[in-house]
Amino acid sequence: MTEPSTSSEAPPTSTTQEGDLVLRGRVLTDDGVVLRRVVVSGGRVVTIESVSDWSDTDDGTEVVLADDEVLIPGLVDTHVHVNEPGRTEWEGFATATRAAAAGGVTTLLDMPLNSIPATTDVAALETKRAAAAGRCSVDVGFWAGAVPDSLGHLAELWEAGAYGFKCFLLDSGVPEFPPLSTTQLRAAMAEIAAFDGILVVHAEDPDVIAAHGMDASRSYGDFLASRPPEAETTAIGTVIAAARETGCRAHVVHLSAAEALPEIAAARADGVRLSVETCPHYLTLAAEAVPDGQTQFKCCPPVRGEANADLLWRGLLDGVVDCVVSDHSPCTPDLKGLDAGDFDAAWGGISSLQLGLSLVWTEAQRRGIDLATVVGWMSAAPARVVGLGRRGRLDVGAPADLAVFAPDERWTVRAAELQHRNAITPYEGREVTGRVRRTYLRGVPVDLAGPPRGHLLSRAG
Repeated sequence: MTEPSTSSEAPPTSTTQEGDLVLRGRVLTDDGVVLRRVVVSGGRVVTIESVSDWSDTDDGTEVVLADDEVLIPGLVDTHVHVNEPGRTEWEGFATATRAAAAGGVTTLLDMPLNSIPATTDVAALETKRAAAAGRCSVDVGFWAGAVPDSLGHLAELWEAGAYGFKCFLLDSGVPEFPPLSTTQLRAAMAEIAAFDGILVVHAEDPDVIAAHGMDASRSYGDFLASRPPEAETTAIGTVIAAARETGCRAHVVHLSAAEALPEIAAARADGVRLSVETCPHYLTLAAEAVPDGQTQFKCCPPVRGEANADLLWRGLLDGVVDCVVSDHSPCTPDLKGLDAGDFDAAWGGISSLQLGLSLVWTEAQRRGIDLATVVGWMSAAPARVVGLGRRGRLDVGAPADLAVFAPDERWTVRAAELQHRNAITPYEGREVTGRVRRTYLRGVPVDLAGPPRGHLLSRAG
């Protein structure tokens, strides 16, 4: 894929507010997991030193990791629906960023829906920033929306610091965020290409969906049939054609249908500026195991079968899929319709912001994939796609946004113990391996009960 042309990140505002820290123990590096001493000053990594022994020159000034812990870069989640303001009862900056920190995520980007107002003009972006100010436990940046009314004004949002633009090709589910037609998609891409921005697309084709409509049903099979792979492959073909025509950087969000991978690979080989993400639920859940009536499993596009998940893993390993992000899309219990179990009426979205690394790592181990590869998919790769500078890396000079991960710890997911606002998850009772024990933001441990220290990020700096 083509690298973003512009990237920036909020610098440490003062050394008195940032961490001076020395950590020693097992560290995830380009050479694998090795013993290292990591020195932090002014909120940035200043030295990564080799050590020959676990107790090497310990004078009591260092934080020594436990034998079963590994220091990793903080994760970067570029697909999070925080929903505040306007639908803060669904989620909010305080709860979402605590969940992020608990899961090792140190930077997230907030989607422009489902807040009210939607982030489709500069005034709404400022409203969103005001709602987030002083409430974030991790660093937060913002997407803007490409909707019919915002066309012709996208450069204003770009200059105001949005990291890019999100659009839908079909009904988004909320009236404040209408979709783009194929003609409008090309117009948006031409506008965005002029300043070398990026358009991220919910790629499901409305005509295919309309042809496979469903009535009220508790059957997951009925829901799955209503959103076939053809809906994604058709829409992705539309995105590729528009990106090829305009030269715009395009990014397909939450890829579910593995049938699209060959066309994506061919387009990229042909020079189309296209990147792709998938999500933990498409990699770790399978349609065959979704019980009827269990609407906590509903998301759009849907979780497909085990064979499809196998192909998505292969797409990641082959580099056709760039990264793994959460698409954390929560709602209130009544909207999830757990009592009725009607897949047609229930809100589609899965909350996994706190769980992503543990879920993906658990399945990756089964497939013989190492920790460095998994962490790369969830840290440096999404940062690179969006243009978030050196975030997601454990390098000298990078922000000291770090997580302490115990890759062998086994634990059971309990929704009531998670940090996001509404205790709903399809992973209830699931045993996973790997747990984030501590998260550092600019060298300071994140205290979930303390004052939030997260910065609000702007692409424009």
